[in-house]
Amino acid sequence: MSPERKKRTWKSFRGGIILVLVVVSLGFLSCWTWATRPYSSTGDSEKITISQGMTVDQLAEKLQQRHIIRSAWAFRMLAWLRPANFKLYVGDYQLAPTMSPAEIINDLLKSGTEFTRVTIPEGYTTDQIIALLVQKGIGSKEEFTKVITDDSFPYPFLQGTPKGIHRLEGYLFPNTYYIYVNTSPHAVIDLLLQQFAKEITPEVQKQLAVTKLSISQWVTLSSLVEKEAVKESDRPLIASVIMNRLKINQPLQIDATIQFLLSTPKPKLLNKDLQIPSPYNTYLHKGLPPGPIANPGDASLQAALHPAQTNFLYYVAKKDGYHVFAKTYAEHLKNIKLYQ
Repeated sequence: MSPERKKRTWKSFRGGIILVLVVVSLGFLSCWTWATRPYSSTGDSEKITISQGMTVDQLAEKLQQRHIIRSAWAFRMLAWLRPANFKLYVGDYQLAPTMSPAEIINDLLKSGTEFTRVTIPEGYTTDQIIALLVQKGIGSKEEFTKVITDDSFPYPFLQGTPKGIHRLEGYLFPNTYYIYVNTSPHAVIDLLLQQFAKEITPEVQKQLAVTKLSISQWVTLSSLVEKEAVKESDRPLIASVIMNRLKINQPLQIDATIQFLLSTPKPKLLNKDLQIPSPYNTYLHKGLPPGPIANPGDASLQAALHPAQTNFLYYVAKKDGYHVFAKTYAEHLKNIKLYQ
């Protein structure tokens, strides 16, 4: 092949490569332009909930399925281009198909700075949880009260719970949550209920069948353990005392159920307190109270599910927080003299 012909061939080959690159670039640019535009020029905003643990990939797929964005891939790329400050925060967001993916990301970044860390301690009551959430700037007492007393939630374990402010008592799972401050009270309460739902594993259901406890009885028993126990090792022992008393139909006589009835807890109960006419009064009524008296954590739930195998019927608290246990009332009286 002559030099001239080689030169012409190389120019043609180079021109072909350039043409291909131009076509591919124009195609990519056209695709990228299409993908990064708003999904539609019209459309109302929708509530999009970012739940705990949700990833950018999951959010992108969700937005595409809900027809908020055109391309999950483009959304992921835009998020990837901002790795220094792009994070997802739990909460409810109002997003519309008229927003571009870049605008959505900007909105998430702007909103994401307004979140708060909320740690709900084990044993908190519904009233205490509401007060904590309000203190953190999430909703008002009136809003949470309405949600708890009136709103419906799709969880079978809530069937038959007592009406009123303590309807969800026991099921608002104690944990640390990162909550967007503009999250609706309904979404916040649902988040806590979702966390409790995770406790009902197949293994738990199997053990409940063995112990012949319903979910309501299990949580109620767990709440008693939560309020009575101070030290971890005492939980299964206290659970055993409660179970042993239930088996022989002996009143539980648990002070925590009386404290539950008082507007303000007392350092020491009086005899008149033990006469408060309420089905929650375990001095006057045998068996478990009608519902939980607090929201138990995982340790108390497990202790109620796997109580120690003992013959104990009594316990008394010592000054160090531990309890001493007894099989007979005579032993119990001796322990009271020794430790209180």
